[in-house]
Amino acid sequence: MPPGSSELPLHVQVLQLATAGWLAQAVSATAELEVADALAEGPRPLAELAAATDTHAPSLHRLLRAGADIGLFTEHDGQVFELTALGDALRADSPVSLRNFAIWTGLPAERHAWAGLADAVRTGHTAFPEVLGTSVWDYLHDHPDVLGVFDRAMTEASRQIISPVVAAYDFARFSTIIDAGGGRGALLAAVLASAPGARGILYDRPEVIASAGQPLRDAGVADRAQLVAGDFFESVPGDGDAVILSNIIHDWDDEQSRRILTNARAALADGGHVLLVEAVVPDRPRPSPTVSLMDLDMLVVAGGQQRTAGEFEVLLADSGLKLTRVVPGGHCSVIEAVRI
Repeated sequence: MPPGSSELPLHVQVLQLATAGWLAQAVSATAELEVADALAEGPRPLAELAAATDTHAPSLHRLLRAGADIGLFTEHDGQVFELTALGDALRADSPVSLRNFAIWTGLPAERHAWAGLADAVRTGHTAFPEVLGTSVWDYLHDHPDVLGVFDRAMTEASRQIISPVVAAYDFARFSTIIDAGGGRGALLAAVLASAPGARGILYDRPEVIASAGQPLRDAGVADRAQLVAGDFFESVPGDGDAVILSNIIHDWDDEQSRRILTNARAALADGGHVLLVEAVVPDRPRPSPTVSLMDLDMLVVAGGQQRTAGEFEVLLADSGLKLTRVVPGGHCSVIEAVRI
């Protein structure tokens, strides 16, 4: 039964919830060891899997058994394991892969930061620098191997939100679209593909822009896109009909968010729009804990927060912008704003 199932005794429900972190670590280890990739061609016996993943067979069996219990694998007679549809999402080449995201949640930095949650709630201070002695951004800069996992994890997560957002919102009415903090360009590529008359500017830090643009080339829209390096805390290049900030504002507190939004506002042409792509905290009753848990991760790791529509409205107004509508697009929504 799922954690918290009302059909279970209360103490069992609490036990399942309290040990859910163990489940997450099992999923992360499975992803790191590339078990799903080793099963991509079909069922395999334990000995073959251990050889393919360079693991200790008896210990791997214990991990696989736990994975089977949570639906990642099917265990057949003779210690033969088969990948399920759920487990398939841990394959590196799956179109819905979240393999690197699963690895990220199991890395020591993320786990240690979460151990500081209670203190973060007591003090209101972000846990990551309190536990690890530096901000998450400086930590990633100083640990390129961890940065690589984080970047791939964010790319995977973004891939899952792009199609619903582009399907839900009409970007074709804009002629110049600036994707500020747009990473490698996956969202801008999909947006420009949906808006054949538009040109785009991909804007991010110099070290990101240096290796960016492949999604634009893959989508055949690179000739309509310009790559610009800079810092959205300092400025955003203008004159845009639309400035997109996709999963940017949730990383920052209100003061820093206002700086970003004010710079985005300054980059708008007359009649332009600021478009935030964010997971909006829903009003009660909330259908799932996903967004509220993401909000806790912001408290623990980055120092930002997930916000309600009302909180976005206030934040935008403080930045000289007026919220005009919220367009649901799957897990994320497009929060549309114009100059006041």
